[in-house]
Amino acid sequence: MKKKFKGSTVAKGVVCVILLLVTLFPIYWLVAMAIRPTSEMTGHISIIPNSLTTEHFVQLFTEKGFDIAVMNSLQTTLISTVISLVIGLCAAYIIARSRFRLGIKKPLTYWVLLVRVLPPVAFTIPLYSMFTKMGILYTKIPVVLACILINIPLIIWFMISFFQDLPVDIEESARIDGATEWQLFRKIVLPLVAPGIAAIAMLSFMYAWNEYTYSIIFVQSPSNYTVPLALAVLNTEDNLTNFGLVAAGGVISVIPITLFVIFAQNYLISGLSSGAVKE
Repeated sequence: MKKKFKGSTVAKGVVCVILLLVTLFPIYWLVAMAIRPTSEMTGHISIIPNSLTTEHFVQLFTEKGFDIAVMNSLQTTLISTVISLVIGLCAAYIIARSRFRLGIKKPLTYWVLLVRVLPPVAFTIPLYSMFTKMGILYTKIPVVLACILINIPLIIWFMISFFQDLPVDIEESARIDGATEWQLFRKIVLPLVAPGIAAIAMLSFMYAWNEYTYSIIFVQSPSNYTVPLALAVLNTEDNLTNFGLVAAGGVISVIPITLFVIFAQNYLISGLSSGAVKE
């Protein structure tokens, strides 16, 4: 029995190692291409670079203006994420705790989710017309507003279950002690659902950071390019074979999300493992 148990454990370990290598290899190859000299990218390409270089990263920031794209992405992502969280958390709490007449609570919840389920391209024509009349087309503002439109339904749907799982007695005790609704929500409720906030903040941040559809439609000036749009522009006729330049941009693009996950991982584990919406 011990030999059989050890054999099963070893087999599981081997399978896990293989799956881990398959999962991490694309990331390794991206980094390897970014730090590999251009001269090594012709003919047979070895798995391990023969020499290392930072020329691709230097070229991105000195010749391609990638630093502007990074700053634009940070601005649009942070602004849209913060606004989406403020609106989405308040709306989710109201839906979870309020009593609606005529039984519209459940249809309202699914209607909110419908906005997130629809493909983003479905909103491009009405948004384009609306932003044109507002006179903000071809700036960064439409990208921020579009990300808010997509992220708020996801935040509401995700956070409703967290608010519903909170004991009502805690809130009633705070009201008896004289807490206002805003104090109750900010000092009592939000700290208790911090894992869920961290998880949905990461998902919202990832969507806004990687948003490409609205950027390519609403942004025309190179000075307003975001990171995904700047990476797409690198694949021109002149840079079609410069894989190192594109790989370097890809490495830079994953750094913010990686840092976010590292600092919020304790909250993310419990947040992402929570159940779905309960009625």
